[in-house]
Amino acid sequence: MDATFTAEQDEIRRTLRELLLKRCGPEEVRTAVQTEGGYDSSLWETLAQQLGLPGLAFPEAYGGVGCSVTELALASEELGRSLAPSPLLATAVLSGPLLVALGSEEQRAALLPRIASGELTAALAVSGASLTTALGLTGDSRGDWAGGGRAGGVQARQTDGGWRLYGQADQVLDGHSADLLVVAAHAGGFARSRTLLFLVRDPLGGEGSGSAGATRVRLTSLDETRSQARIQLRDVEAELLGGESESADVAGVLAAVGDSAAAVLAAEAVGAADRVLERTVEYVKQREQFGRAIGSFQAVKHRLADLYVQVQAARSAAYYAAWATAVGEERVGGLALAQALEALRITSSEAVQLHGGIGFTWEHEAHLYFKRAAGDEMLFGPVHRLREHAADAARLFGGGEVAV
Repeated sequence: MDATFTAEQDEIRRTLRELLLKRCGPEEVRTAVQTEGGYDSSLWETLAQQLGLPGLAFPEAYGGVGCSVTELALASEELGRSLAPSPLLATAVLSGPLLVALGSEEQRAALLPRIASGELTAALAVSGASLTTALGLTGDSRGDWAGGGRAGGVQARQTDGGWRLYGQADQVLDGHSADLLVVAAHAGGFARSRTLLFLVRDPLGGEGSGSAGATRVRLTSLDETRSQARIQLRDVEAELLGGESESADVAGVLAAVGDSAAAVLAAEAVGAADRVLERTVEYVKQREQFGRAIGSFQAVKHRLADLYVQVQAARSAAYYAAWATAVGEERVGGLALAQALEALRITSSEAVQLHGGIGFTWEHEAHLYFKRAAGDEMLFGPVHRLREHAADAARLFGGGEVAV
């Protein structure tokens, strides 16, 4: 592994950091999350059209930049530093790679250039709270998380006119504003039980209502910078991802996308942890108690030193996971994500403590990072389940020889 960043990679980080420092401070974040879309549409247009972030890891043949997951992770690290709300995660990290891997040539040509340009946003909809299981991070992506032929989840039925979907998906990231839904649905009943992915194009009308049986509700979430929605589908017309082929390895592709998404999320969490640590160090140098800055007390120094070590270790794990994903090495995204989420949780919690009472007030930004830490662990964790699944996959405790 070459740990040295290229000039292009350094330029991505520098350009993004300068832009976000100007246009995405704490006040801008609070304003953006109150909009209908949950993000600053003008900032998203800049990120998409001028910097090409949605298509950063897409093939050039479909309007992308042709970079790897590593570049996308570095960009997400900068977005994490400012907690910039955007549809990048739902569109380019979760949904887009599924289109690249499973879509028919017609579907790719029609949708990927529009996603890469920022014209089209997308969301991945899975049943209940099964996102991390579907992505193979906390459970087996080949399991019955999509419904298993029983009530619940989203069911797909084939008719003379095509496919129809019925069911409900919760905690759909940016589902209230997405122009395209990638829906995981159970098909075949008990006889030919399988999970397939479907496209629902232009599924939604206004807030709370949609067309052709689709409705959406934007949910109130702990972390407002990570918008979530409930999608209800009532006999909705859908298009099978991949055209007429039902033989694709959907579970395998979901697991591969989950690994790369975990690496990107880990980098994003590291960026947030690094920024909140920086702000805390700045604060303890200024805040005085007993006639001296509290940062001069040995106990405070030790706490900050421990946080620094934890953040740097998480950064190393996130970078390695991004590199491993880009070169096709073993899947380590889940472990990197666990370490990064833990680092963000501990760092943001310590930040609130070291800031005193002001740390968890609306006026201060520390609480935004604390809520991001708690919200991400509920969405993509918890940490102990990420580690447990990684250990099970490696058969560390399955008897016999221990995998190393």
